[in-house]
Amino acid sequence: MTSEYDLTIVGGGPVGMFAAFYAGMRNAKVQLLESLPELGGQVQALYPEKMIHDIAGYPAIRARDLVAQLTAQMSQFPIDVQLNRAVTDVTGTMGDFTVTTSDGTTSKSKAIIVATGSGAFQPRKLAVDNAAQFEGQQLFYHIPSLAQFKDQVVLVAGGGDSAIDMALMLEPVAKKVYIMHRREQFRGMEHSVDLLKASSVTIKTPFLIKALEKQANGQLNLTMKEVRGTAEEQLAVDSLLVNYGFIADNKVIRNWQVTPTMTHRLITVDTQMNTDIPGIAAIGDTVTYPGKLGLIASGFGEAPNAVNQLMMQLYPERRSPLHSTTLFEKRAH
Repeated sequence: MTSEYDLTIVGGGPVGMFAAFYAGMRNAKVQLLESLPELGGQVQALYPEKMIHDIAGYPAIRARDLVAQLTAQMSQFPIDVQLNRAVTDVTGTMGDFTVTTSDGTTSKSKAIIVATGSGAFQPRKLAVDNAAQFEGQQLFYHIPSLAQFKDQVVLVAGGGDSAIDMALMLEPVAKKVYIMHRREQFRGMEHSVDLLKASSVTIKTPFLIKALEKQANGQLNLTMKEVRGTAEEQLAVDSLLVNYGFIADNKVIRNWQVTPTMTHRLITVDTQMNTDIPGIAAIGDTVTYPGKLGLIASGFGEAPNAVNQLMMQLYPERRSPLHSTTLFEKRAH
């Protein structure tokens, strides 16, 4: 028999997880569909060791710990979590959507919340001819574990917040950390740049990596070329971490038979997180609206908004709650 749900959350990153939890508080029958083999989205897959600073109540929390807390929070309710299930098609109308996943399974859902973040993603690769042969050995695009870089000489290539975070996380673990950027000025938040400049991390600007060569002692020799100049420098490292950003696309959503309007690959929503398709809302990094901020904190605020307005449409006889305390008191009775 085809399963039937009140709400289907598409995307199991932090924002999708919180939306599923909040829907559970509203006594909705919920399924959470995630294309990756684990919950947490990009935060878990790419930045498990990253410290996150924009979560209310936490001065700082490691990405993997945030996902663990969200998992524990969500486990209070019978959320039907399904991993390795990309949503390949959505048909129907509000109250009677059919959701098809990559394994051919179909389910019925009265409403849908899209929380796919930036969509399918892959790192921007290092543009050096022989770079691929070092991937996963001495060339990495994210930090799976800080411990693997213990007592190493490491260079981080990149100039944004994530690259700076990588360098600062590695500083107390690695023997020596360098950070290289193609511009004189970094693109990270001012406070992060101040912390970087006050650290022991050696800054190399403005340079790009021109060549990689394995040395007899096992280290990787980097040839760095000055941007808009002729100078070159050689640097021997144990590991190279490249953070040039990621190429992401929600193209799978554009293949749905019921497709919300998108602007520059982002879903357009109103102030209640409604798309132009009745019964389909969207939240988090996948959406755009005037004043939108690409923060996890913003997505956490959007999730209850989306859940509540959909539940009001599905069950207008139910009185919308004022506080979370009220919801848990109702469950206790």
